[in-house]
Amino acid sequence: MTTKKILVLAGDYLGLEVMVQARRVLDWLHQTGAAAFEFEEGLVGGASYDAHGTPLTDDTIKLAHAADAVLFGSIGGPKWDGVDYDLRPENGLLRLRKAMGLFANLRPAIVFDALAGASSLKSELVKGLDIMIVRELIGGVYFGEPRGIEELPGGGQRGYNTQAYATDEILRIAHVAFDLARKRDGRVCSVDKANVMESSVVWRDVTTALREESYTDVELSHMFVDNCAMQLVRTPKQFDVILTDNLFGDILSDLAAMLTGSLGMLPSASFGAVGDDGRQPSLYEPVHGSAPDIAGKNLGNPLAQILSTSMMLRYSFDMGKEADLVENAVEGVLSKHIRTGDIAADGVATVGTMQMGDAVLEEMITLAG
Repeated sequence: MTTKKILVLAGDYLGLEVMVQARRVLDWLHQTGAAAFEFEEGLVGGASYDAHGTPLTDDTIKLAHAADAVLFGSIGGPKWDGVDYDLRPENGLLRLRKAMGLFANLRPAIVFDALAGASSLKSELVKGLDIMIVRELIGGVYFGEPRGIEELPGGGQRGYNTQAYATDEILRIAHVAFDLARKRDGRVCSVDKANVMESSVVWRDVTTALREESYTDVELSHMFVDNCAMQLVRTPKQFDVILTDNLFGDILSDLAAMLTGSLGMLPSASFGAVGDDGRQPSLYEPVHGSAPDIAGKNLGNPLAQILSTSMMLRYSFDMGKEADLVENAVEGVLSKHIRTGDIAADGVATVGTMQMGDAVLEEMITLAG
């Protein structure tokens, strides 16, 4: 059995707590002989800034390159609000994504039957929902140049950012979306703002040409981002795979999170290109933030972190059986009306972070027989 090297970057506040529960899942798989893992731990975000004066060190980047996968928690918080912009905790994650070449971000929005009532929408609109958002992750307005803040004559400031996409950047993320659609319902909705943005005109042209050239078996539609946001809360089950850029994907994936009932339920995976050695850089993280208001109080939902771990087992380690076990355990726990505060239901007692981890492990043990 090949030992898998995992770099664990728990981050700040709630990230530390939910990562403990994900590690318990991996430790159990390791102890039962289902897998062999080797863990390395590092600092990122505010914790790294406090220790090293930067949200991400070169040494941590080296550890990430050496790992078979990176398991990431969450970063940031009001403690670092006064830090220079370039040294903010969030820039640690942006720099890590860029350093690892993680251009493809997969964010599933799945509604477990037991949680259909926790959504802000009517149950009939979201029950059985299964959307995959494919977000370009290291291009667009978050990384475009020029960018900055300039002082204006006579007072005031002007902030500016650049939104730009080249053909090769669009092609590589579109390939990911089309390939995923082939394994799902065969439909891709590419989301842009081509009516007012030149970068979106290129995005639409490139995705259309790629479909005609290589993916005629996949249905492709186009939708403006404002309409997509409306449609996600109107009839969300019309979507299969949503393909979009960095900025729009950031917003739409958080909107989709609320369809599932809570940000605490949404995992994600980020991938780079497969190297000549056959290895593919990958990072797995929950979509929720560091939640400093509830951190340290045993109140957070660890399920997104645990489901991110399941995605790591499936996509990076080809451990589909074990990934199914984790996901089925989560579904089983929810069906027994075990809830953290963010997905609480009337008349159902809530549990803490540790107790939810206990419940998932107990369900895994039961399912494994």
